[in-house]
Amino acid sequence: MSDIIPFSEFFTNPIFSIATIACMLMCFASSLIGVIAFVSRRSLIGETLAHATYPGVALALTIGGLFAKNFEAVFPLAILVGAFVGGFIGLKAMLYLEEKLSINSDTALCFVLSVSLGLGILLASRLQFSNPVWYQKLQMLLYGQAATMLLSHVILYAVLSLLVVLAIIFLFPGMKISYFDPDFASRMGVSQKWISYTTKILFVLAVVIGLRSTGVVLLSGMLIAPAVAARQFSKTLKEMFVWSAIFGTVSGFLGNYLSVQAGVLLRNSYPSLKAGLPTGPLILIVAAFIAFISLLLSRERGFIPRLYRIYKFQRKCLLENILKELYKKEGALSLKKVRKLHHLSRLKAYLLVWMLQRQGIWQKKGPSLELTEKGYKKAERVVRLHRLWEVYLFDYLGIDAANVHQSAEEMEHILTPELEKELTRLLRNPKRDPHNQIIPGEGVTV
Repeated sequence: MSDIIPFSEFFTNPIFSIATIACMLMCFASSLIGVIAFVSRRSLIGETLAHATYPGVALALTIGGLFAKNFEAVFPLAILVGAFVGGFIGLKAMLYLEEKLSINSDTALCFVLSVSLGLGILLASRLQFSNPVWYQKLQMLLYGQAATMLLSHVILYAVLSLLVVLAIIFLFPGMKISYFDPDFASRMGVSQKWISYTTKILFVLAVVIGLRSTGVVLLSGMLIAPAVAARQFSKTLKEMFVWSAIFGTVSGFLGNYLSVQAGVLLRNSYPSLKAGLPTGPLILIVAAFIAFISLLLSRERGFIPRLYRIYKFQRKCLLENILKELYKKEGALSLKKVRKLHHLSRLKAYLLVWMLQRQGIWQKKGPSLELTEKGYKKAERVVRLHRLWEVYLFDYLGIDAANVHQSAEEMEHILTPELEKELTRLLRNPKRDPHNQIIPGEGVTV
């Protein structure tokens, strides 16, 4: 196959559609359960349960090879049953260590993870000599092998995904309360034990679903990455489930798409190269990339927008402080003095002058800066908010007049018009501050 594969082929061509749809279903279900792990602060549980499935599958294959006459026919079922039993035993062991032996949760997770992996390797080494073919298939579960999935896997993952969705819909009202306020949930009669038990079963299901596509080693990342991305765009738990499902499904599709298309490009460019890009790792890379971009760029919580808001606020504080200085100097102040007062570089000072001249806040008059009428009103409002807050601290909180200035220096930049109005009403529209300075009149606008 030498040409780039059309987009539609991934949903119509049986060669590509089975693996694509199966991975999308897997990522959809895993991302939903990942939200539960995220909000319950059990992000590492997926890693532990994924490793716990390994000895379960190895044991199932060993037993099946000893007793089943036609083991190839029941091989997929043996993997699922072994993975579920291994994951469930790992979960029970972890809970026993935490609840009965009072072991720290991180310690319990690490203990179960390491013991499970060691036991799995021990059983796998026995299988390596007794049944090398099945040993190779077992090793496939470490990193996943999406390309070999069949229509039966699609049907199975669709059923499991439906079960996950129905369970979350059924548990959602109680889950919403118990994860964020356990005491209130207890008073409301919410069965937290039932919710906890059911969600842990869902964790095991998520691991079973994801084994074939992303494998034991990468599965925990697929659980958490969509939830991390979803958190950046969500204000409610419901929104987080929706966004996580979207990001997870997109990751499942793009992982398959990039795996196939990049493989075609590599073979075309380097015919002698005997290498490909596996689907499971690419799914996780896409999910991690989406999470990374979300952490950087999401409007509310993104790192870059947050830096921009910090910069805007710092600039606002600086400008308001300069306006206040100009107001105190009766509207005129030399640029050199402004630079000295606020520790500004020459470039930053001239940029400020240029920007505020364009806004009509001040004008340059010889070596000095002079407030325009618009600038004078802005300066008056800053001074008014400063002195109102000083009166509030002095009259209502009983703070000495000598100690109110610093707090007012900070609050003057964040007091809203609504708070200004409330302070004016509460203080009965005072005319002078604790230092006997005049408070500019009410109704000063920005």
